[in-house]
Amino acid sequence: MDYDSIDAEGFGRALSGLGLNILVRDVRATSAFLKGVFGMSCHQVTQDFAIVRYGRQVFQLHADGTYHANPLLGLLPENPPRGAGIEIRLYDSDPDAAVGRAQEAGHTILQPPADKPHGLREAYILDHDGYAWVPSRPKSV
Repeated sequence: MDYDSIDAEGFGRALSGLGLNILVRDVRATSAFLKGVFGMSCHQVTQDFAIVRYGRQVFQLHADGTYHANPLLGLLPENPPRGAGIEIRLYDSDPDAAVGRAQEAGHTILQPPADKPHGLREAYILDHDGYAWVPSRPKSV
């Protein structure tokens, strides 16, 4: 699928499985964060929308204003953090490298890289909306 040229109807029809749609205040800023820290590819980035690819996974970013008729809009807090209680786990990302890039860009590191008892090395990085992005990899033996 060509994510740079597909129209909204074609994209919607092609979706399957589990979907993730993240409401953000600034689509362009979140796209830059995801590209810069995690190397994700962002397509059709506008002030309202972006298609994001992480490996073979695809998800969407939507600006608040695009949800004017959606029942979730009334539940959004006016100030971050928005994502309290959700971890967006990126199992194919090096937490040490991601934290280094995030620190260089001035992002908040909630927890530095650490080996966890469940077999992963992971870190917690907050974006400007307060979503927790968790780069994770199997820890070294």
